[in-house]
Amino acid sequence: MGVATDTIAAIATALGEASIGVVRVSGPEAGGVVQRVFRTPRGKAPKLGPRRSIHYGLVVAHDGTPVDECILLWMPGPHSYTAEDVAELQVHGGVRLVESVLDCVLAAGARLAEPGEFTKRAFLHGRLDLSQAEAVIDLIRAKTELASRSALSQVRGQFGEKIRDLRRRLLRLQAHVEVTIDYPEHDVEDVASAEVVRVGEALMAEVERLLAGAKMGRILREGVATVLAGRPNVGKSSLLNALLRRERAIVTDIPGTTRDVLEEYVNLRGVPFRLLDTAGIRETDDVVERIGVERTRAALSEAELVLVLLNGAEPLTAEDEAILAETSAVTRVVVVNKADLPQAVDLAQVRAWAGASPVVQVSAKRWDGLAQLEETMVTLVIGGEVQTAEASYMTNARQAQWLREALADLRAAVQAAKEGATLDIVAVSLQAAYASLGMVIGEEVGEDLLDEIFSQFCLGK
Repeated sequence: MGVATDTIAAIATALGEASIGVVRVSGPEAGGVVQRVFRTPRGKAPKLGPRRSIHYGLVVAHDGTPVDECILLWMPGPHSYTAEDVAELQVHGGVRLVESVLDCVLAAGARLAEPGEFTKRAFLHGRLDLSQAEAVIDLIRAKTELASRSALSQVRGQFGEKIRDLRRRLLRLQAHVEVTIDYPEHDVEDVASAEVVRVGEALMAEVERLLAGAKMGRILREGVATVLAGRPNVGKSSLLNALLRRERAIVTDIPGTTRDVLEEYVNLRGVPFRLLDTAGIRETDDVVERIGVERTRAALSEAELVLVLLNGAEPLTAEDEAILAETSAVTRVVVVNKADLPQAVDLAQVRAWAGASPVVQVSAKRWDGLAQLEETMVTLVIGGEVQTAEASYMTNARQAQWLREALADLRAAVQAAKEGATLDIVAVSLQAAYASLGMVIGEEVGEDLLDEIFSQFCLGK
């Protein structure tokens, strides 16, 4: 898999009014490109040597017309993000201004980078393994501090080093087995089989621990899909606003105000929850409201957590009971709202309908009971995992797939050794496990998969 030999460029900051905009250039001609578009205060091209340097001057068009004041950062390879020669032009952050600087760079010989191409080059040059490269996008998209810390630990290579350690130990075990196969006259096959069982089971336990991080990793990346459900006018939108600590949804006393699904993220104890405020569930002749109810049911079918809201100021209705029955098989919290009003609901009846689901009383209007509700939500979804999340590895879906493959191969090898199978059969499973672990960090990966992974990145990264 070859590394491209051309020079690429892209805007590395978000487009919009800002104090600074950055155009990044990487490749063998990065120095030549910026020397054609940058001038020092004396009107000279910058001197770019083998060491990192910073220069002040102007970006100029091909005819010498000044475009903007600029700070040029020069980072020669291999000690740069891509391991190639890299230059960054820092200019004022106006949208058209930054685009003009990029136009100058492209006219000087660079080509526009594809999404994620800078990070892809870092991977192809061996500066990052594939798990580190994937963690870069997790770091960019992180919605909580916990997610950021987790992604950063993987960007720094801790997860990749763990996989490499597993592969080294597995390789030593393979070597032991292969030597025994090649020299059967020493009659130590039983010893080798015992070693396969001992080391294989230890490796299996460590792979299982890595897989345990997959659930938390998905939660930190995507958030917990949490649907606020209930009949109209029980306070779903008020609870959304209370959890967000700001007015997001329109709140009125008119039932059926919410017609569509509103989506917002909230950070609870470092865990992102994707809150979905939905239309009240009821039978209606209103065409628009009926569409909203259909979308509510669609959201419920995909929810990881449901907050079923009841109006504590009223007795349970047939609609309440229908919703409680409809959500009985999902992870949920039964939220008795409007605790600030005189209570008419029968809590014993509510708990009977709730079954094993926790029941929490709140006042969305006064924020009473929110702390207990938030604690309950976090505990239901991740239990105590959040306490140790920073120390675990947050594997993504692709990595988890190959870890499961490796685990299955290790299990097959151990089982074969226990049953007295020939070492040739054991060796096949060990080799397969070694290859699967390599796929986790990109030791053995195809161009199509790389294109799919890096296409998720933004331009300039």
